Amino acid sequence: MEKKKEILRASSRNLIKKKAMKKLKEVPFRKMAPNIVTLMALCAGVTTIRFAILGKWTMALICIVFACVFDGLDGRVARKLKASSKFGAELDSLSDFVSFGVAPAILMYQWSLHNIPHWGWVFTLMFAAAMSLRLARFNTMLEDASVPEYWSHYFVGVPAPMAAALGVMPLLMSFDFPEAEFILRNPYFCSVLMLLVAYLMVSRIPTISLKKTKISKDWVLPLMILFALFVSCLLTKPWLTLGLFTLCYILSIPVTIIRFMKDKKEFNKDNSVTE
Repeated sequence: MEKKKEILRASSRNLIKKKAMKKLKEVPFRKMAPNIVTLMALCAGVTTIRFAILGKWTMALICIVFACVFDGLDGRVARKLKASSKFGAELDSLSDFVSFGVAPAILMYQWSLHNIPHWGWVFTLMFAAAMSLRLARFNTMLEDASVPEYWSHYFVGVPAPMAAALGVMPLLMSFDFPEAEFILRNPYFCSVLMLLVAYLMVSRIPTISLKKTKISKDWVLPLMILFALFVSCLLTKPWLTLGLFTLCYILSIPVTIIRFMKDKKEFNKDNSVTE
């Protein structure tokens, strides 16, 4: 009798172990969903390179837009499904480097920078290298507990999607202003722009972040109307709208710096009073 009980206990333990091992080997789909969205962004970025080589500028820009959309979605999907992971964060950084660092740089090289012998490729490499440095710093800061609280409302330097938009802005604007293409497509103008954007990426200039921004109830409806207007303009004149949006972002940087200095001053004042 005792022997039978021992056998039953052993078999039940083995059954529990098998079930536990099965659970370890199975991954819920919700855990995979954010990574699938990230891979879609990566594929869009790589396809940008293909269309740039073929000289299909419109399709190349559309792919960058899709990469931006997917990049904005993957983090939200991860938070919504509670599927954030270290693997997903690393994959997201690799995707951003290709989609917003390599792809825009090669696109601008094919469109304009190749007209500067040797140096055109140097500016292309500088843009991609600056993107890799920016992303490496961003990942490091996520794990740094000593970052002051007031930085939570700002990015350090220009974020990856906006850097890509700034880099390809001359190409964006050339669709609606073909008469100005001799300036917009000028390789020296484009190289200076790429150098400036590379600097903004690795700089410690604070830029706006809307992740933790709270909006007053009085501003909800006006902002919804403005968003509807933006979408209408995007559907009517997509490239001009995106170009003007990027220009507005550039103009927002000085305002953001002033706001940052004010927040920093208030934070230091509160800390000194507490001490």
